Amino acid sequence: MTEPQMLTTPEGRRLAYHRTEGAGPGIVFLGGFMSDMEGTKATHLEAWAKAQGRAFLRFDYSGHGQSSGRFDEGAIGDWAADARAALGVLTEGPQVLVGSSMGGWIALLLARALPERVAGLVGIAAAPDFTEDSMWAGFSDAQRAELTETGRVELPSAYADSPYVITRRLIEDGRRNLVLRDPLAFGFPVRLLQGTADEDVETRVALRLLERIEAEDLRLTLVKGADHRFSTPETLALIESAILEIG
Repeated sequence: MTEPQMLTTPEGRRLAYHRTEGAGPGIVFLGGFMSDMEGTKATHLEAWAKAQGRAFLRFDYSGHGQSSGRFDEGAIGDWAADARAALGVLTEGPQVLVGSSMGGWIALLLARALPERVAGLVGIAAAPDFTEDSMWAGFSDAQRAELTETGRVELPSAYADSPYVITRRLIEDGRRNLVLRDPLAFGFPVRLLQGTADEDVETRVALRLLERIEAEDLRLTLVKGADHRFSTPETLALIESAILEIG
């Protein structure tokens, strides 16, 4: 494994990243909640971009992977700021943002704040507003009380041995960064990819996002039987096709 380079953000956080030089528009991969840049989608798309001669960037948010910080001290706003710093320093010109799960939320925040830097957006099982609409909405009264009183609650994870630690700050910061409450007007093409067997992000989230986004070139592809990982050869090929369609 090649050692990553490091970027220090204006907030002093150190982000690990791998950058491939190439033609534009470049591709920026935005990973999911408690994920990292060594996942199947990130590394596959990096190799594919190299073969295409395209610029590519993958990185770890603070508290994730090889970057500095603790996961349970971070929040959506922090990770969006990390992504904004990476986009601003490590890329040039408009980019195709490819956001997986939480990365889809981060991509939408970047696109809303910096539309001039976005050539197109691909959401893979995008999970906007999940801290409010999935986590908080799904908590029991006991979990809400524990979160309020102690500042944290633990949830089991299907993807790691250790549980997710959900903090009160994560929930409260998430409320300040919601994107599905108002229309999202984008002047670039958008592709949304969603598996019907996804147990983490329901199809209704993709449909709601489809309704909220206002764009001339917007498509949602539902893949029967695909799960949240979206990492089979067939689904990876769909991601490649979506990127080629829009940039």
